[in-house]
Amino acid sequence: MKMDVEIISTQLIKPSSPTPPHLKIFKLSLLDQLVPVPYAPIILFYHHEIVPDRVELLKKSLSNILSRFYPLAGRIKDDLSIVCNDEGAYFVEARVNCRLDEFLEQPDLTALPGFLPCDFNLKEPTAGTYVTNIQVNMFRCGGIAIGVCISHKILDGAALSTFLKAWTATTRGCKEAINPNFISTSLFPAADDLWLRDSSLVMWGSLFKKGKSVTRRIVFGSSSIAALKARATVSGKCPTRVETISAFLWKCTMAVSKEKKGFRKASLLTHLVNLRRRMGYNVENSTGNLMWIASAKTKGENMSDLADLVGQVRKAISRVDGDLIKKLRDDDEGKSLFSEIIREIGDEASKDGLEHLGFSSWCKLGFYEADFGWGKPVWVSSFGMENSVFMNLVILVDTQLGDGIEAWVTLDEQDMAILERDEELLQLAKFDPTPLMTSNHSIKLRLRL
Repeated sequence: MKMDVEIISTQLIKPSSPTPPHLKIFKLSLLDQLVPVPYAPIILFYHHEIVPDRVELLKKSLSNILSRFYPLAGRIKDDLSIVCNDEGAYFVEARVNCRLDEFLEQPDLTALPGFLPCDFNLKEPTAGTYVTNIQVNMFRCGGIAIGVCISHKILDGAALSTFLKAWTATTRGCKEAINPNFISTSLFPAADDLWLRDSSLVMWGSLFKKGKSVTRRIVFGSSSIAALKARATVSGKCPTRVETISAFLWKCTMAVSKEKKGFRKASLLTHLVNLRRRMGYNVENSTGNLMWIASAKTKGENMSDLADLVGQVRKAISRVDGDLIKKLRDDDEGKSLFSEIIREIGDEASKDGLEHLGFSSWCKLGFYEADFGWGKPVWVSSFGMENSVFMNLVILVDTQLGDGIEAWVTLDEQDMAILERDEELLQLAKFDPTPLMTSNHSIKLRLRL
């Protein structure tokens, strides 16, 4: 039976208290202009629990926290600001014609957009759209999937985690409120022009490609990650999970290029880096896009081993440190440094014969701790776009037990077909396994009740 998602109702959830007049216009930060896509969606899947009026609880708690996260109850004005008019969050209720365990047994990634309240198009205008869009999908068994699409102009992955922590805590009735920090706007203030957006659009244009893309989940368990880390450890320096998996997938995609072209091509890796722990400021619970781009490049002559690639990934990420952030914030030096880094990446990506693979990590952001009062998620889903315009992109997400990594990999469909045959990768990871394999066996049994 084909899964079908039927929209039952739509409404706007207004904040429980009005936004003060002096906060009616929220200015976006300079780094918010760097984002090339309208949303960074997430879907949280929960098993059935006997909790009366779950949807009404979600609406009430959402209304309460929107008064604190006041820009999220407004509309996008333009690339520089949000109108905080208290219109509210766009809230959709939907019914799914199957059981949650039936869907999770073998998730169809192309069906995931049905759980989300927004259409996705890289070219769609964002001016005038709601900042916050949420869809609650109810399965026949009583399980639910909560799809969240909040404008990427104001929330990156870490900020999305803060919002979910506040929403879930309020729904559970926690007395201690989680309040957002809006310091990013003052740390990286934007002028009344769009020079960084315009420069970054040129860079992103070099990184995006035309063709038919496909997204697959490649799941690494804890034992495979440990084995790869052991291979990549040099002089006692043990790499992180993210460094290791990023470098290994980079190596795998370079092998794909070699098989496809018959020779090794130069390859560029970019990695979005969370600035919060590197800033030296109190940015706890901060909104905005506090992230910057690290990059590393290999030449095309010889295949690098895993330890060498891990070293390059680590070196690239380590360059995004407190000193760089200080320079980027400098009134005199910042603009030229921003422009120089973006131009260098764009120039590299524009070179004929160079491959690119981009990474973004959602690991350790606590998405599997998002408990509304009926348990933690069975599965946290990212989102892959199968489109004619795309970027070779990997989003790294924790597995439910926290010791593995799900890599959501989007590649050209021909490249993906080659990657799926990589023997080393197949020994270490699984393509599109059921999420139930990465969760407790007891949860799987409960889902089938």
